[in-house]
Amino acid sequence: MQIAMSPNAVTNAAMQPPADHPPILKSRIGVLLVNLGTPDAPDVKSVKRYLLEFLSDKRVVEIPTLVWQPILRGIVLNTRPKKSAHAYSQVWSEDGSPLAAITKAQARALQVRLGDTAVVRHAMRYGKPAMAGELDALMAAGCERIMVAPLYPQYSAATTASVLDALAAWTLVTRRLPALRTLPPYHDDAGYIAALHDDLARQIAALDFTPEVLLLSYHGMPERTLYKGDPYHCHCRKTSRLLCESFATSHPGLRIETTFQSRFGRAKWLEPATDTVIEAEAAKGTKSMVIAAPGFSADCLETLEELAIRGREQFEEGGGQQFAALECLNAGDVGMDMLEALVRRELMGWV
Repeated sequence: MQIAMSPNAVTNAAMQPPADHPPILKSRIGVLLVNLGTPDAPDVKSVKRYLLEFLSDKRVVEIPTLVWQPILRGIVLNTRPKKSAHAYSQVWSEDGSPLAAITKAQARALQVRLGDTAVVRHAMRYGKPAMAGELDALMAAGCERIMVAPLYPQYSAATTASVLDALAAWTLVTRRLPALRTLPPYHDDAGYIAALHDDLARQIAALDFTPEVLLLSYHGMPERTLYKGDPYHCHCRKTSRLLCESFATSHPGLRIETTFQSRFGRAKWLEPATDTVIEAEAAKGTKSMVIAAPGFSADCLETLEELAIRGREQFEEGGGQQFAALECLNAGDVGMDMLEALVRRELMGWV
């Protein structure tokens, strides 16, 4: 006796993949938060390995390889790791590197906020977790659309472009590629400026002194990058101008200055230099100062050691009395509200 099969049953049977077919995953959206990077531990060996990767990036050091590599391997990596390891040891915690711990917390918080909308992971441009591995993990989770979000408000070739370089390198060795988007710089985004103002104002209000001056310290870049067309300096200045406009209303008596930190090497860097201004302010009689780093999305060595520890020492040694380094937005509610809004906006059309 023959049993008649319905057309739908025949169609469904024909659509079933063979038994040895690779798993078919449900189409999902992925978001990868990317920050700069950190050594695995605050010791010389780990720092040396990290610096070798970081300072070998041609986006970071724009010196011909044949000239730079002998200097890097023969001089820099034999002198700087010990000093940097000591600096890292001063800010290392039970959770490890502050930058790594905070970026991980930001990814967790964003995952909670986005829910089933997207799969959120985080990566470091240098060190672990590496971008390629995290992109692979998003693909393995079924993400056919991925947005890579460099957590740099101001664009620089040494930061944002380097992340895009790593993304491009991954695409060259990956067979099945997802649709890709990247988060643009947000240095003048209204939500970012509002978040900075509100969070810094909250921290200033919690101090036991009223500051005379607020330094807005950005990571420095060689001055030549400005003349080569890098918009970083302009982005930093615009962030500062917009913040000044906000503080002019809420804190009319607060003087705000823009500076650049972390100079390295003999080349001329963007000015004025943060350490020079701190010393000059103390020398001219400024007694109370706060310093913030609006170019950093998470606290790290440059904010916790260079600004909070060494900055305080410079100010007090010069005659200053009251000093405070304000926290970055990190994974706090104000900062996460802003980051969620940015990500949701850039996912429009996918979501």
